[in-house]
Amino acid sequence: MAKRKRNQINSNSTVVPSDNSSKKSKPLIDPIRKHDAAIAVSDLESHEQPIIFQLITGSYEKILHGVMATVTGSKVDFVDTFLFHAHTAAIRCLAVSPPTVGATQQAQKVLLASGGTDERINLYHLSAHAPKPSTKPSTILAPRVAENPLNRELGSLLHHSSAVTKLCFPNRSKLLSAAEDRQIAVIRTRDWSLLSSIKSPAPKQIGRPSGDTAPTGGAPSGVNDFAVHPSMKVMLSVGKGEKCLRLWNLVTGKKAGALKFDRDHLVQVGEERHSLGEGRRVVWGTTNAGDEFCVGFERGLLIYGMNSKPRCKVFPEPRTKLHQFSYVRVKGDDMLLAVSTEDGRVLFYSTKPADLQELAKDSKSAIPSAKPLAQLGGKAVDLSGRIKDFFCLWPEHESPRFCVIVTAGSDGALRLWQVQTSDFSEDADGPRQVGTLLGTYETSQRITCLAAFTMLPYNGTNPAEDNITALGVHDEISTEELTDSE
Repeated sequence: MAKRKRNQINSNSTVVPSDNSSKKSKPLIDPIRKHDAAIAVSDLESHEQPIIFQLITGSYEKILHGVMATVTGSKVDFVDTFLFHAHTAAIRCLAVSPPTVGATQQAQKVLLASGGTDERINLYHLSAHAPKPSTKPSTILAPRVAENPLNRELGSLLHHSSAVTKLCFPNRSKLLSAAEDRQIAVIRTRDWSLLSSIKSPAPKQIGRPSGDTAPTGGAPSGVNDFAVHPSMKVMLSVGKGEKCLRLWNLVTGKKAGALKFDRDHLVQVGEERHSLGEGRRVVWGTTNAGDEFCVGFERGLLIYGMNSKPRCKVFPEPRTKLHQFSYVRVKGDDMLLAVSTEDGRVLFYSTKPADLQELAKDSKSAIPSAKPLAQLGGKAVDLSGRIKDFFCLWPEHESPRFCVIVTAGSDGALRLWQVQTSDFSEDADGPRQVGTLLGTYETSQRITCLAAFTMLPYNGTNPAEDNITALGVHDEISTEELTDSE
């Protein structure tokens, strides 16, 4: 009996939903054109060497998972680099430092920090170079693993007394951390000593319900997020129970001011009467009009100028929850605002003054809306799960033609997308569907956070273990062991 051939599926083809309805209507998002998909594949195939990315995820299962993705042409090969229980509770945030700057023959390295609800900050040393390629094939019982002997654990920091909410390496020499104990700590990476600690004031609880059984001082408090200006001189922060944004002077380590959110402005971004009205996240960005900062709420965003007045807003349609947003640099100094949603989309907006929606002359308190340019994922490609976090990587540093966007969902799937810089056209009438799915990796974990960086190629050498320094880190560094020197 002849065997029946299985249907061959072309991995390079773009998934376009079929329209079974008899009525012809213009879609909200322009579908991906075949010509754009062909250009995307040709850009990857033009690289002589494969592009290697190191992906790190944290999850509710307390697992720190490292995955190395090797992109060769239109094919992506995923290999595990590490997988272990890093915390005793859920992992909340991750941060990766810039690589070391040294001689070309020396092995470069990066620092990885992970924070969780167990009040710990774990530190790791990761090699910026890809490990030696393995020729051992993978099997069902023994999947292929690319272990790097240069990766090692450095220790833990215990200076916070509550869940860690944010970690950031503004540069190679400093690590900033925030937690629900209302502390923002500045740590020196040379010897991991605590240089300074900024404490946010306790929020005033007004109108607490009569049935609230929380004890005195047990009301929600803590720092939700902070953002350091590129000048390294000022910092913004938003906290629990506060309907305001705080400005900090990093030179003196003191509070510089506070910006209270207007009630009318909160209503325009979905913060109704019974909403918390607190900022969930804050990021810095820049346009041709100068620097700006974006404050994220549950369902909308407010973009402010340096005069502390709102420039525009982002309120996606249809209404959905927002999980992550950041500014993505495209075409030189131009930056777009990328937002991930509950329904599996990554939306790109232009916040330039020339692209804002015009308002009626009689509207005084209304805020103009940012212009939507593109959409990644969503129902157009049969994706509807929430995107918990995403990361944008640029394999080409000079005149980049494309970028690779990594999305992490609560379903445990890591997806790599290639997006052309020409797709972010500001001349389009409406948002268009962009991105070509390169590959998907199932982690079988509920992902909470994501970090990634582009790895350097394997240099063909095996540095001795003596060249790896522990950076003066003890096994555990508590608050009593940290000094306020310098």
